[in-house]
Amino acid sequence: MSAPANTENTRNTDKGNATGQLSEHFSLEEMTRSGMAIRLRLENKPTASDIARMRELCEQVLEPLRRRYGRICVTSGYRSVAVNKAVGGAARSQHLTGEAADIYVSGRVMAQKYSDFLMAHTDFDQLIVEPRHGRPRWLHISFTRRRKNRHEVINYRACMQ
Repeated sequence: MSAPANTENTRNTDKGNATGQLSEHFSLEEMTRSGMAIRLRLENKPTASDIARMRELCEQVLEPLRRRYGRICVTSGYRSVAVNKAVGGAARSQHLTGEAADIYVSGRVMAQKYSDFLMAHTDFDQLIVEPRHGRPRWLHISFTRRRKNRHEVINYRACMQ
């Protein structure tokens, strides 16, 4: 007779399930949470393929940043078409496929540290320093497996002066 399964070790180990973790420090709930979706009562549910892409983004880009700087705040991850339209997102946004996240930055110093680290240590597709009133407010970072990552950087110099 075989020993009973250890439920403590097998419980919630699917890192892509609807209630689980995408990576060590990032959950599916965190990467799909949207204030706009809540306010407007919009559905924001990713497909299994979107979840797999979010897992890659978390493991390849967000986790290295987290290990270096500690907790980071994701302000926008996956977006359904309706949520993306409501927030004024680009029609072909990588948020629609789970390949992008926006990360809060408190100002130029944090934006520069995060950007410099991501450029030097991750295989990102696109890094956009998003300004508000002339100061960085968040970083848009993406990762893809659909093609070679472009390492495209937008607004870095303009926001760091």
